[in-house]
Amino acid sequence: MNLNLNLNRLFKASSLALATSLALTGWADSVSEEPQALEIPASGNASQSVQVELDAEHPKEQKGRLPLDELRTFTEVMERIKKAYVEEVDDKTLLENAIQGMLSGLDPHSAYLKPDDFKELEENTSGEFGGLGIEVGMEDGFIKVVSPIDDTPASKAGIQAGDLIIKLDDISVKGMSLGDSVDKMRGKAGTPIKLTIVREGEEKPLDVSLERAVIKVQSVKAKTLEPGYGYIRVSQFQADTGKELVDTLNELKKKQKGDKLHGLVLDLRNNPGGVLQAAVGVTDAFISEGLIVYTEGRIPNSELRFNATADDPSQGVPLVVLINGGSASASEIVAGALQDHKRAVLMGTESFGKGSVQTVLPLSVDSEKGLKLTTALYYTPNGRSIQAEGIKPDIVVHRAKVTPIDAPQQYKEADLQRHLSNGNKDEASSGKKVNSSKAEKEVAELLAQDYQLNQALNVLKGMHINAVTAGKVDEKKTAALKPMKTAP
Repeated sequence: MNLNLNLNRLFKASSLALATSLALTGWADSVSEEPQALEIPASGNASQSVQVELDAEHPKEQKGRLPLDELRTFTEVMERIKKAYVEEVDDKTLLENAIQGMLSGLDPHSAYLKPDDFKELEENTSGEFGGLGIEVGMEDGFIKVVSPIDDTPASKAGIQAGDLIIKLDDISVKGMSLGDSVDKMRGKAGTPIKLTIVREGEEKPLDVSLERAVIKVQSVKAKTLEPGYGYIRVSQFQADTGKELVDTLNELKKKQKGDKLHGLVLDLRNNPGGVLQAAVGVTDAFISEGLIVYTEGRIPNSELRFNATADDPSQGVPLVVLINGGSASASEIVAGALQDHKRAVLMGTESFGKGSVQTVLPLSVDSEKGLKLTTALYYTPNGRSIQAEGIKPDIVVHRAKVTPIDAPQQYKEADLQRHLSNGNKDEASSGKKVNSSKAEKEVAELLAQDYQLNQALNVLKGMHINAVTAGKVDEKKTAALKPMKTAP
Protein backbone atom coordinates (compact mmCIF):
# COMPACT_ATOMS: atom_id res chain seq x y z
CA MET A 1 0.00 0.00 0.00
CA ASN A 2 1.41 3.39 -0.84
CA LEU A 3 1.52 6.55 1.27
CA ASN A 4 -1.02 9.15 0.21
CA LEU A 5 -0.67 12.84 1.06
CA ASN A 6 -3.74 14.75 -0.11
CA LEU A 7 -2.15 18.12 -0.66
CA ASN A 8 -5.05 19.45 -2.76
CA ARG A 9 -2.66 21.40 -4.98
CA LEU A 10 -2.33 21.18 -8.71
CA PHE A 11 0.87 19.93 -10.30
CA LYS A 12 1.85 21.69 -13.52
CA ALA A 13 4.06 20.13 -16.18
CA SER A 14 5.03 22.22 -19.17
CA SER A 15 5.58 19.11 -21.28
CA LEU A 16 1.94 18.05 -20.82
CA ALA A 17 0.78 21.53 -21.71
CA LEU A 18 2.86 21.41 -24.88
CA ALA A 19 1.37 18.02 -25.76
CA THR A 20 -2.13 19.46 -25.33
CA SER A 21 -1.23 22.36 -27.60
CA LEU A 22 0.10 20.01 -30.28
CA ALA A 23 -2.98 17.81 -30.07
CA LEU A 24 -5.24 20.77 -30.80
CA THR A 25 -3.32 21.74 -33.94
CA GLY A 26 -2.88 18.21 -35.30
CA TRP A 27 -0.09 15.73 -34.56
CA ALA A 28 0.90 15.42 -38.23
CA ASP A 29 1.99 19.05 -38.30
CA SER A 30 5.62 19.82 -37.69
CA VAL A 31 6.67 21.52 -34.46
CA SER A 32 7.30 25.19 -34.83
CA GLU A 33 10.87 26.19 -34.08
CA GLU A 34 9.89 29.75 -33.21
CA PRO A 35 9.88 30.77 -29.56
CA GLN A 36 6.33 30.54 -28.19
CA ALA A 37 4.48 31.04 -24.91
CA LEU A 38 2.14 28.41 -23.50
CA GLU A 39 -0.56 29.48 -21.04
CA ILE A 40 -0.87 27.00 -18.18
CA PRO A 41 -3.76 27.50 -15.72
CA ALA A 42 -2.58 27.99 -12.16
CA SER A 43 -4.40 26.89 -9.03
CA GLY A 44 -7.18 29.24 -8.00
CA ASN A 45 -8.59 31.90 -10.33
CA ALA A 46 -5.27 33.33 -11.43
CA SER A 47 -3.15 32.07 -14.29
CA GLN A 48 0.52 32.04 -15.01
CA SER A 49 2.44 32.22 -18.25
CA VAL A 50 5.27 29.79 -18.73
CA GLN A 51 7.72 30.67 -21.45
CA VAL A 52 9.03 27.62 -23.27
CA GLU A 53 11.74 28.42 -25.75
CA LEU A 54 12.48 25.97 -28.53
CA ASP A 55 15.73 26.88 -30.25
CA ALA A 56 16.86 24.58 -33.08
CA GLU A 57 20.27 26.24 -33.26
CA HIS A 58 21.09 25.19 -29.69
CA PRO A 59 20.07 21.51 -29.36
CA LYS A 60 21.67 21.04 -25.95
CA GLU A 61 19.11 20.91 -23.13
CA GLN A 62 19.14 23.86 -20.79
CA LYS A 63 16.99 24.83 -17.88
CA GLY A 64 13.47 25.69 -19.05
CA ARG A 65 13.89 24.10 -22.51
CA LEU A 66 12.18 21.08 -23.98
CA PRO A 67 14.15 18.55 -26.09
CA LEU A 68 13.11 19.27 -29.67
CA ASP A 69 14.51 16.05 -31.18
CA GLU A 70 12.63 13.88 -28.70
CA LEU A 71 9.39 15.78 -29.38
CA ARG A 72 9.86 15.22 -33.10
CA THR A 73 10.44 11.52 -32.44
CA PHE A 74 7.31 11.37 -30.32
CA THR A 75 5.11 12.95 -32.97
CA GLU A 76 6.60 10.74 -35.69
CA VAL A 77 6.01 7.56 -33.66
CA MET A 78 2.43 8.57 -32.98
CA GLU A 79 1.78 9.34 -36.63
CA ARG A 80 3.27 6.02 -37.76
CA ILE A 81 1.10 4.13 -35.27
CA LYS A 82 -2.00 5.90 -36.56
CA LYS A 83 -1.13 5.04 -40.18
CA ALA A 84 0.47 1.60 -39.98
CA TYR A 85 -0.80 -0.18 -36.86
CA VAL A 86 -2.90 -3.27 -37.64
CA GLU A 87 -5.95 -1.73 -35.93
CA GLU A 88 -7.13 1.86 -35.96
CA VAL A 89 -6.28 3.71 -32.75
CA ASP A 90 -7.75 7.10 -31.86
CA ASP A 91 -5.73 10.05 -30.60
CA LYS A 92 -7.26 9.89 -27.11
CA THR A 93 -6.13 6.31 -26.55
CA LEU A 94 -2.62 7.04 -27.78
CA LEU A 95 -2.31 10.10 -25.60
CA GLU A 96 -3.53 8.28 -22.49
CA ASN A 97 -1.08 5.43 -23.21
CA ALA A 98 1.69 8.00 -23.57
CA ILE A 99 0.82 9.55 -20.21
CA GLN A 100 0.71 6.13 -18.55
CA GLY A 101 4.10 5.31 -20.01
CA MET A 102 5.50 8.64 -18.83
CA LEU A 103 4.52 7.82 -15.23
CA SER A 104 5.38 4.11 -15.24
CA GLY A 105 8.88 4.89 -16.47
CA LEU A 106 9.65 6.94 -13.34
CA ASP A 107 9.38 4.40 -10.50
CA PRO A 108 7.13 1.48 -9.50
CA HIS A 109 4.80 3.65 -7.39
CA SER A 110 3.97 6.59 -9.68
CA ALA A 111 0.84 6.15 -11.81
CA TYR A 112 -1.76 7.89 -13.94
CA LEU A 113 -5.12 7.71 -12.16
CA LYS A 114 -8.26 7.31 -14.22
CA PRO A 115 -11.69 7.67 -12.52
CA ASP A 116 -11.79 3.96 -11.60
CA ASP A 117 -8.30 4.22 -10.14
CA PHE A 118 -9.41 7.10 -7.89
CA LYS A 119 -12.29 4.96 -6.62
CA GLU A 120 -9.95 2.03 -5.97
CA LEU A 121 -7.55 4.28 -4.06
CA GLU A 122 -10.41 5.49 -1.85
CA GLU A 123 -11.53 1.92 -1.21
CA ASN A 124 -8.05 0.81 -0.20
CA THR A 125 -7.60 3.62 2.33
CA SER A 126 -11.13 3.19 3.75
CA GLY A 127 -10.56 -0.54 4.31
CA GLU A 128 -13.23 -2.21 2.13
CA PHE A 129 -12.77 -3.45 -1.44
CA GLY A 130 -13.25 -6.52 -3.61
CA GLY A 131 -10.60 -9.02 -4.70
CA LEU A 132 -8.08 -11.44 -3.22
CA GLY A 133 -6.47 -9.37 -0.47
CA ILE A 134 -2.85 -8.99 -1.57
CA GLU A 135 -0.58 -5.97 -1.93
CA VAL A 136 1.41 -6.34 -5.16
CA GLY A 137 4.12 -4.66 -7.22
CA MET A 138 6.07 -5.33 -10.41
CA GLU A 139 9.38 -7.19 -10.76
CA ASP A 140 10.97 -8.28 -14.06
CA GLY A 141 7.60 -8.03 -15.80
CA PHE A 142 5.83 -10.28 -13.29
CA ILE A 143 3.57 -9.51 -10.32
CA LYS A 144 5.40 -9.67 -6.99
CA VAL A 145 3.47 -10.15 -3.76
CA VAL A 146 4.51 -7.50 -1.25
CA SER A 147 2.28 -9.01 1.41
CA PRO A 148 -1.03 -10.82 1.86
CA ILE A 149 -3.65 -9.06 3.99
CA ASP A 150 -4.93 -10.84 7.10
CA ASP A 151 -8.17 -12.86 6.92
CA THR A 152 -8.48 -12.63 3.13
CA PRO A 153 -8.62 -15.34 0.43
CA ALA A 154 -4.92 -14.79 -0.32
CA SER A 155 -3.72 -15.23 3.28
CA LYS A 156 -5.99 -18.25 3.84
CA ALA A 157 -4.65 -19.88 0.65
CA GLY A 158 -1.08 -19.52 1.88
CA ILE A 159 0.13 -16.78 -0.48
CA GLN A 160 3.41 -15.43 0.91
CA ALA A 161 5.36 -12.19 0.67
CA GLY A 162 7.92 -12.51 -2.13
CA ASP A 163 5.84 -14.85 -4.30
CA LEU A 164 5.97 -14.07 -8.04
CA ILE A 165 2.64 -14.41 -9.85
CA ILE A 166 3.42 -15.47 -13.42
CA LYS A 167 -0.06 -16.47 -14.63
CA LEU A 168 -3.68 -15.51 -13.95
CA ASP A 169 -6.12 -18.23 -15.03
CA ASP A 170 -3.32 -19.73 -17.19
CA ILE A 171 -2.75 -16.38 -18.95
CA SER A 172 0.79 -15.03 -18.61
CA VAL A 173 1.08 -11.67 -16.90
CA LYS A 174 4.28 -10.89 -18.81
CA GLY A 175 3.68 -7.67 -20.70
CA MET A 176 0.60 -6.71 -18.64
CA SER A 177 0.65 -3.45 -16.75
CA LEU A 178 0.26 -3.59 -12.97
CA GLY A 179 -3.16 -1.96 -13.27
CA ASP A 180 -4.39 -4.55 -15.81
CA SER A 181 -3.17 -7.39 -13.62
CA VAL A 182 -4.92 -5.98 -10.55
CA ASP A 183 -8.12 -5.56 -12.59
CA LYS A 184 -7.97 -9.25 -13.55
CA MET A 185 -7.55 -10.31 -9.94
CA ARG A 186 -10.50 -8.22 -8.83
CA GLY A 187 -14.03 -9.32 -9.58
CA LYS A 188 -17.39 -10.35 -8.23
CA ALA A 189 -17.31 -12.01 -4.80
CA GLY A 190 -17.50 -15.80 -5.05
CA THR A 191 -15.98 -16.08 -8.52
CA PRO A 192 -12.91 -18.34 -8.81
CA ILE A 193 -9.43 -17.50 -10.06
CA LYS A 194 -6.24 -19.55 -10.39
CA LEU A 195 -2.83 -18.04 -9.67
CA THR A 196 0.37 -19.64 -10.88
CA ILE A 197 3.20 -18.56 -8.63
CA VAL A 198 6.95 -19.04 -8.39
CA ARG A 199 8.23 -19.32 -4.83
CA GLU A 200 11.79 -19.41 -3.59
CA GLY A 201 12.72 -22.91 -2.50
CA GLU A 202 10.11 -24.62 -4.71
CA GLU A 203 11.35 -26.62 -7.70
CA LYS A 204 8.39 -25.81 -9.95
CA PRO A 205 5.56 -23.23 -10.15
CA LEU A 206 2.60 -23.69 -7.81
CA ASP A 207 -1.05 -23.42 -8.85
CA VAL A 208 -3.26 -21.83 -6.20
CA SER A 209 -7.05 -21.67 -6.63
CA LEU A 210 -8.94 -18.94 -4.78
CA GLU A 211 -12.39 -17.39 -4.62
CA ARG A 212 -12.72 -13.63 -4.76
CA ALA A 213 -14.38 -11.96 -1.79
CA VAL A 214 -15.38 -8.55 -0.51
CA ILE A 215 -12.29 -7.56 1.43
CA LYS A 216 -13.09 -5.83 4.70
CA VAL A 217 -9.86 -5.11 6.45
CA GLN A 218 -9.89 -4.70 10.22
CA SER A 219 -6.64 -2.84 10.61
CA VAL A 220 -6.14 -3.37 14.37
CA LYS A 221 -6.63 -6.57 16.38
CA ALA A 222 -5.54 -7.50 19.89
CA LYS A 223 -5.37 -10.40 22.33
CA THR A 224 -3.74 -11.34 25.63
CA LEU A 225 -0.86 -13.79 25.18
CA GLU A 226 -0.39 -14.42 28.90
CA PRO A 227 -1.56 -12.50 31.96
CA GLY A 228 0.15 -9.12 31.75
CA TYR A 229 1.43 -9.57 28.19
CA GLY A 230 -0.56 -8.18 25.28
CA TYR A 231 -0.43 -8.54 21.50
CA ILE A 232 -1.59 -5.95 18.95
CA ARG A 233 -1.63 -6.72 15.25
CA VAL A 234 -1.78 -3.84 12.73
CA SER A 235 -2.44 -5.32 9.28
CA GLN A 236 -2.77 -2.07 7.28
CA PHE A 237 -2.60 1.67 7.91
CA GLN A 238 -6.00 3.19 7.14
CA ALA A 239 -7.34 6.64 7.90
CA ASP A 240 -8.53 5.74 11.44
CA THR A 241 -5.81 3.24 12.39
CA GLY A 242 -4.12 5.59 14.87
CA LYS A 243 -7.33 6.13 16.86
CA GLU A 244 -8.21 2.43 16.64
CA LEU A 245 -4.84 1.46 18.08
CA VAL A 246 -5.22 3.81 21.07
CA ASP A 247 -8.73 2.46 21.75
CA THR A 248 -7.48 -1.14 21.42
CA LEU A 249 -4.54 -0.43 23.73
CA ASN A 250 -6.84 0.99 26.40
CA GLU A 251 -9.17 -2.02 26.15
CA LEU A 252 -6.21 -4.38 26.43
CA LYS A 253 -4.99 -2.63 29.58
CA LYS A 254 -8.45 -2.89 31.19
CA LYS A 255 -8.39 -6.67 30.77
CA GLN A 256 -5.22 -6.98 32.85
CA LYS A 257 -5.24 -7.36 36.62
CA GLY A 258 -4.64 -3.99 38.22
CA ASP A 259 -4.90 -2.25 34.82
CA LYS A 260 -1.21 -2.96 34.25
CA LEU A 261 0.64 -4.44 31.28
CA HIS A 262 4.06 -5.99 31.78
CA GLY A 263 4.84 -6.01 28.06
CA LEU A 264 3.36 -5.60 24.59
CA VAL A 265 4.07 -7.08 21.14
CA LEU A 266 3.26 -4.82 18.17
CA ASP A 267 3.05 -7.00 15.05
CA LEU A 268 3.76 -5.18 11.76
CA ARG A 269 4.71 -8.25 9.73
CA ASN A 270 3.29 -8.37 6.21
CA ASN A 271 1.83 -4.89 6.69
CA PRO A 272 2.14 -3.18 3.28
CA GLY A 273 1.68 0.35 4.64
CA GLY A 274 -1.01 2.91 3.89
CA VAL A 275 -1.75 6.40 5.12
CA LEU A 276 1.19 8.44 6.44
CA GLN A 277 -0.86 10.20 9.13
CA ALA A 278 -1.93 6.80 10.47
CA ALA A 279 1.71 5.76 10.88
CA VAL A 280 2.35 8.98 12.77
CA GLY A 281 -0.67 8.32 15.03
CA VAL A 282 0.45 4.78 15.84
CA THR A 283 4.00 5.92 16.68
CA ASP A 284 2.66 8.80 18.78
CA ALA A 285 0.81 6.28 20.96
CA PHE A 286 4.16 4.98 22.22
CA ILE A 287 6.34 8.10 22.55
CA SER A 288 5.64 11.44 24.23
CA GLU A 289 8.19 13.74 22.60
CA GLY A 290 10.53 14.17 19.66
CA LEU A 291 10.45 13.77 15.90
CA ILE A 292 8.57 10.83 14.36
CA VAL A 293 9.32 11.22 10.65
CA TYR A 294 10.18 13.90 8.11
CA THR A 295 10.00 14.05 4.33
CA GLU A 296 12.13 15.83 1.76
CA GLY A 297 11.33 16.52 -1.89
CA ARG A 298 11.65 19.14 -4.61
CA ILE A 299 8.38 21.02 -4.07
CA PRO A 300 7.85 22.99 -0.83
CA ASN A 301 4.71 21.10 0.15
CA SER A 302 6.64 17.81 0.13
CA GLU A 303 8.86 18.89 3.03
CA LEU A 304 6.98 17.91 6.17
CA ARG A 305 7.87 17.14 9.78
CA PHE A 306 5.75 15.21 12.26
CA ASN A 307 6.38 15.36 16.01
CA ALA A 308 4.97 13.41 18.93
CA THR A 309 2.41 14.87 21.31
CA ALA A 310 2.88 14.86 25.10
CA ASP A 311 0.24 12.17 25.71
CA ASP A 312 1.51 8.57 26.07
CA PRO A 313 -1.36 6.03 26.04
CA SER A 314 1.14 3.15 26.29
CA GLN A 315 2.43 4.46 29.65
CA GLY A 316 5.94 3.34 28.74
CA VAL A 317 5.10 -0.38 28.67
CA PRO A 318 8.03 -2.54 27.41
CA LEU A 319 7.55 -3.00 23.68
CA VAL A 320 8.70 -5.50 21.05
CA VAL A 321 7.94 -4.77 17.38
CA LEU A 322 7.84 -7.63 14.86
CA ILE A 323 8.78 -6.87 11.21
CA ASN A 324 9.66 -8.89 8.12
CA GLY A 325 10.15 -8.54 4.36
CA GLY A 326 6.44 -7.77 3.93
CA SER A 327 6.59 -4.76 6.28
CA ALA A 328 6.66 -1.75 3.98
CA SER A 329 6.15 1.98 3.81
CA ALA A 330 4.11 3.17 6.83
CA SER A 331 5.19 0.07 8.77
CA GLU A 332 8.80 1.10 8.31
CA ILE A 333 8.05 4.63 9.52
CA VAL A 334 6.70 3.22 12.79
CA ALA A 335 9.48 0.66 13.22
CA GLY A 336 12.22 3.15 12.32
CA ALA A 337 10.93 5.86 14.67
CA LEU A 338 10.53 3.50 17.63
CA GLN A 339 13.99 2.09 16.99
CA ASP A 340 15.61 5.55 16.79
CA HIS A 341 13.90 6.63 20.02
CA LYS A 342 15.05 3.37 21.65
CA ARG A 343 11.42 2.84 22.62
CA ALA A 344 11.16 -0.73 21.32
CA VAL A 345 13.17 -3.83 20.52
CA LEU A 346 12.75 -4.74 16.84
CA MET A 347 12.65 -8.46 16.08
CA GLY A 348 12.17 -10.53 12.92
CA THR A 349 13.81 -9.98 9.54
CA GLU A 350 14.72 -6.94 7.42
CA SER A 351 11.77 -4.91 6.12
CA PHE A 352 10.81 -4.24 2.48
CA GLY A 353 12.54 -0.88 1.99
CA LYS A 354 9.90 1.45 0.51
CA GLY A 355 10.86 4.88 1.74
CA SER A 356 9.07 7.10 -0.76
CA VAL A 357 5.97 9.27 -0.44
CA GLN A 358 3.24 9.29 -3.09
CA THR A 359 1.05 12.36 -3.49
CA VAL A 360 -2.33 12.41 -5.22
CA LEU A 361 -2.34 15.39 -7.59
CA PRO A 362 -5.66 16.14 -9.36
CA LEU A 363 -5.59 17.42 -12.93
CA SER A 364 -7.13 20.80 -13.66
CA VAL A 365 -8.47 19.62 -17.04
CA ASP A 366 -10.43 16.73 -15.46
CA SER A 367 -11.07 16.55 -11.71
CA GLU A 368 -11.83 12.80 -11.94
CA LYS A 369 -8.31 12.07 -13.17
CA GLY A 370 -4.97 12.72 -11.58
CA LEU A 371 -1.46 11.58 -10.85
CA LYS A 372 -0.14 9.45 -8.06
CA LEU A 373 3.37 10.86 -8.08
CA THR A 374 6.39 10.09 -5.93
CA THR A 375 7.17 13.53 -4.52
CA ALA A 376 9.43 12.88 -1.54
CA LEU A 377 11.51 10.45 0.47
CA TYR A 378 10.84 9.96 4.15
CA TYR A 379 13.50 9.79 6.86
CA THR A 380 13.57 8.39 10.39
CA PRO A 381 14.22 10.78 13.31
CA ASN A 382 17.97 10.05 13.09
CA GLY A 383 18.03 10.95 9.39
CA ARG A 384 18.02 7.42 7.96
CA SER A 385 16.51 6.95 4.52
CA ILE A 386 14.85 3.57 4.23
CA GLN A 387 14.43 3.67 0.45
CA ALA A 388 15.76 0.38 -1.01
CA GLU A 389 17.45 -0.30 2.35
CA GLY A 390 14.76 -1.33 4.79
CA ILE A 391 14.78 -1.44 8.59
CA LYS A 392 17.16 -3.93 10.16
CA PRO A 393 15.83 -5.59 13.33
CA ASP A 394 17.77 -5.43 16.61
CA ILE A 395 17.36 -9.20 16.99
CA VAL A 396 17.15 -11.29 13.81
CA VAL A 397 14.61 -14.10 14.15
CA HIS A 398 13.67 -16.11 11.06
CA ARG A 399 10.39 -17.92 10.54
CA ALA A 400 10.30 -21.30 12.23
CA LYS A 401 7.96 -23.64 14.02
CA VAL A 402 8.36 -24.68 17.65
CA THR A 403 8.14 -28.47 17.90
CA PRO A 404 8.09 -29.91 21.44
CA ILE A 405 10.09 -33.11 21.96
CA ASP A 406 8.18 -35.94 23.60
CA ALA A 407 9.95 -36.78 26.86
CA PRO A 408 9.50 -40.02 28.81
CA GLN A 409 7.05 -39.85 31.69
CA GLN A 410 8.70 -38.75 34.91
CA TYR A 411 7.52 -39.21 38.48
CA LYS A 412 7.69 -36.46 41.07
CA GLU A 413 7.59 -36.44 44.87
CA ALA A 414 3.87 -35.65 44.76
CA ASP A 415 3.24 -38.94 42.90
CA LEU A 416 4.71 -41.06 45.70
CA GLN A 417 2.43 -42.65 48.30
CA ARG A 418 2.41 -41.07 51.76
CA HIS A 419 4.41 -38.03 50.58
CA LEU A 420 4.65 -35.26 53.15
CA SER A 421 2.47 -32.19 52.89
CA ASN A 422 4.18 -28.89 52.20
CA GLY A 423 1.73 -26.94 54.36
CA ASN A 424 0.48 -24.69 51.57
CA LYS A 425 -3.24 -23.94 51.76
CA ASP A 426 -3.82 -24.48 48.05
CA GLU A 427 -2.18 -27.93 48.02
CA ALA A 428 -5.47 -29.63 47.30
CA SER A 429 -5.95 -27.62 44.15
CA SER A 430 -2.31 -27.56 43.06
CA GLY A 431 -2.34 -31.12 41.78
CA LYS A 432 -5.52 -30.66 39.75
CA LYS A 433 -5.30 -29.62 36.15
CA VAL A 434 -7.37 -26.58 35.35
CA ASN A 435 -9.24 -26.76 32.07
CA SER A 436 -7.85 -24.14 29.72
CA SER A 437 -10.27 -21.80 28.02
CA LYS A 438 -10.70 -21.82 24.26
CA ALA A 439 -8.85 -18.51 24.00
CA GLU A 440 -5.88 -19.88 25.98
CA LYS A 441 -5.68 -22.94 23.73
CA GLU A 442 -5.72 -20.74 20.64
CA VAL A 443 -2.89 -18.61 22.05
CA ALA A 444 -0.89 -21.74 22.93
CA GLU A 445 -1.28 -23.06 19.39
CA LEU A 446 -0.34 -19.64 17.97
CA LEU A 447 2.84 -19.47 20.05
CA ALA A 448 3.74 -23.03 19.03
CA GLN A 449 3.35 -22.25 15.32
CA ASP A 450 4.77 -18.72 15.32
CA TYR A 451 8.39 -18.89 16.45
CA GLN A 452 8.97 -15.14 15.99
CA LEU A 453 6.05 -14.27 18.25
CA ASN A 454 7.14 -16.91 20.75
CA GLN A 455 10.60 -15.33 20.97
CA ALA A 456 9.11 -11.83 21.23
CA LEU A 457 7.13 -12.94 24.29
CA ASN A 458 10.29 -14.41 25.86
CA VAL A 459 12.15 -11.14 25.32
CA LEU A 460 9.29 -9.20 26.93
CA LYS A 461 9.40 -11.47 29.97
CA GLY A 462 13.13 -10.88 30.25
CA MET A 463 12.63 -7.11 30.00
CA HIS A 464 9.98 -7.24 32.74
CA ILE A 465 12.16 -9.36 35.05
CA ASN A 466 15.06 -6.99 34.46
CA ALA A 467 12.86 -3.96 35.29
CA VAL A 468 11.52 -5.60 38.47
CA THR A 469 15.01 -6.64 39.57
CA ALA A 470 16.39 -3.17 38.90
CA GLY A 471 13.52 -1.68 40.93
CA LYS A 472 14.30 -3.88 43.93
CA VAL A 473 17.98 -2.95 43.74
CA ASP A 474 17.04 0.75 43.72
CA GLU A 475 14.78 0.22 46.74
CA LYS A 476 17.66 -1.39 48.68
CA LYS A 477 20.01 1.46 47.75
CA THR A 478 17.40 3.99 48.89
CA ALA A 479 16.91 2.16 52.20
CA ALA A 480 20.65 2.02 52.78
CA LEU A 481 20.95 5.77 52.33
CA LYS A 482 18.28 6.59 54.93
CA PRO A 483 19.73 7.95 58.23
CA MET A 484 19.64 5.57 61.17
CA LYS A 485 17.30 6.47 64.04
CA THR A 486 18.97 6.74 67.45
CA ALA A 487 17.31 6.55 70.82
CA PRO A 488 17.10 9.81 72.81
